[in-house]
Amino acid sequence: MTPGSYPAGHKKNLQKRAIILGAIRNFFTNNDFLEVETPHRIPLPIPEAHIDLLESESWVLHPSPEIFMKRLLAAGHERIFQLCRCWRNGERGSLHLPEFTLLEWYRTNADYLLIMEDCEALVRSVADTLGLQGILHRQGKEIRLHDPWERLTVNEAFYRFGGISAEKALAQDLFDEIMVCKIEPHLGREKPTFLMEYPTERASLARRKRGEEDVAERFELYIGGIELANAFSELVDSEEQRARFIQEQHYRAANGKPVYPLPEKFLRELSDVPPSAGIAFGIDRLVMLLLEAERIEQVVAFTPEEL
Repeated sequence: MTPGSYPAGHKKNLQKRAIILGAIRNFFTNNDFLEVETPHRIPLPIPEAHIDLLESESWVLHPSPEIFMKRLLAAGHERIFQLCRCWRNGERGSLHLPEFTLLEWYRTNADYLLIMEDCEALVRSVADTLGLQGILHRQGKEIRLHDPWERLTVNEAFYRFGGISAEKALAQDLFDEIMVCKIEPHLGREKPTFLMEYPTERASLARRKRGEEDVAERFELYIGGIELANAFSELVDSEEQRARFIQEQHYRAANGKPVYPLPEKFLRELSDVPPSAGIAFGIDRLVMLLLEAERIEQVVAFTPEEL
């Protein structure tokens, strides 16, 4: 790529991306989080029904640093974060790349509600660093970051936008279709939305909500109709986690997908993790929103097609 062929505005976007990454690191270090690095090439992933992996000889490239960050919690770390590259097979579109930048952070003695507070503070802080005055724009809509962020349960969203309960949608195998086609386009349009309390069937690593055993303490963050983050109060019961992993394996086998062995070291150490909460946050999408970009390739240095 030569200077003359470089897309207009791309250089400026990469400069602003660097500022955003610096602001994220400053936010966490100022809040007493330790930045950590964990392996990218791993022997065994977390078995998740809907995430396909890129293989590297007999190992895989990690789709998330989650498994090792939780092992660091078991080792006694209390507040940790990581900015890293991750890989998922077959993902490419205006919002997807097979290789992407992910932010994850974890807190001990915390739940998903505290992670929501972290999200609000982080996004507002980074936006302020860019001088955005608490306002984002996407598809002609003004999104106000300093207004109270919406908290909407999954069941409320299914009734409001789909005219059906989440339970019935699951039973009729319509959950994903309704979520993608009828619910997600409406979320976070005027202010960010936390879509929270997923059915336990869609939250394999999340703790069940006390008093409501059919839902889990999980949320996803949406801004401008874009899913930015996935978070939950961590499930730290190793036997229940094992049973859920086996269910994920059965789903993958039934759908002709590779089935990976269970991560036994992780399961052994899980019972040493104190009550905790954590989140995976898509940095490329956050940069898109902050810079008002329409496609993900506008905010990364290279796409697969350019290699």
